[in-house]
Amino acid sequence: MKNNNNNHNHNHNHHNPIFKQLPKRIILIRHGESEGNLNTSAYTTTPDHKIPLTPLGISQAQSSGAHLKSIITTSSSSSINNNNSRVYFYVSPYERTRSTLKEIGRSFSKKRIIGVREECRIREQDFGNFQVEERMKAIKQTRDKFGRFYYRFPEGESAADVFDRVSSFLESLWRDIDLNRLQNDISQDLNLIIISHGLTSRVFLMKWFKWTVEQFEHLNNFGNCEFRIMQLGSGGEYSLAIHHSEQELREWGLSQAMIDDQKWRANASRGDWNEHCPWYLDEFFDHLTDSDEEENVVEEIESTENDSSCI
Repeated sequence: MKNNNNNHNHNHNHHNPIFKQLPKRIILIRHGESEGNLNTSAYTTTPDHKIPLTPLGISQAQSSGAHLKSIITTSSSSSINNNNSRVYFYVSPYERTRSTLKEIGRSFSKKRIIGVREECRIREQDFGNFQVEERMKAIKQTRDKFGRFYYRFPEGESAADVFDRVSSFLESLWRDIDLNRLQNDISQDLNLIIISHGLTSRVFLMKWFKWTVEQFEHLNNFGNCEFRIMQLGSGGEYSLAIHHSEQELREWGLSQAMIDDQKWRANASRGDWNEHCPWYLDEFFDHLTDSDEEENVVEEIESTENDSSCI
């Protein structure tokens, strides 16, 4: 849902040459409904990476493609020419994500798509090989008790393992942007669309916005073909609060402090430190003084108290 209150402020970044090569949007989208989503017994006979989309999943991807095209073209920074926007796709190598890409791509002309790359590091969390349905139910119950982030599936991965490879992908993504390996004309609005999986996308957001493990544990999964739009703000930071409403962010599991941080990012200068963000500093300490002078006063009081106790 479009957050119209912020529209005016976020067109200013296109007048700043520092931000011209940055993508206007980074869009994370989960694949459409798969046969595994419909019936988990599919994993017992079909490898996870070969699970196909259902007819509904194909329809979902086509609808999402039309929706994304509308967002990208109608809110282009160029009010004169709506053909100013371009897209670059990153896609997980799994059958269901590649099929989702194919259906989304039907909404875009060849001229508008400047490239696509299959990226193994944004694949699904590895749950092992063929999955025995009853055994997997018991394993997932154990995971819920242990914690979703740290629990490693037998013969598979934990979310922490996914975090490590997503972190590596992000480093490559920034190099692609900084070195203009995406070959984008800086006069055009670039939109990166990352077609991946639910957990992988949540881990991507966790890494990007420096969310804690506890915050990750409270995030809700993406629905099939649901997307999150990180949009470039007026100062060069990306924020979910530019395109999405506060209600949406809350429904996705963001706390009020996380929502406030997204709103701050919408206008923050690139590289700024949000001193009001508790998980950047204060959350890790019982008490921090605001200045060295205050710290000295505390030390003097403690020294006086200790001297008194010795008398």
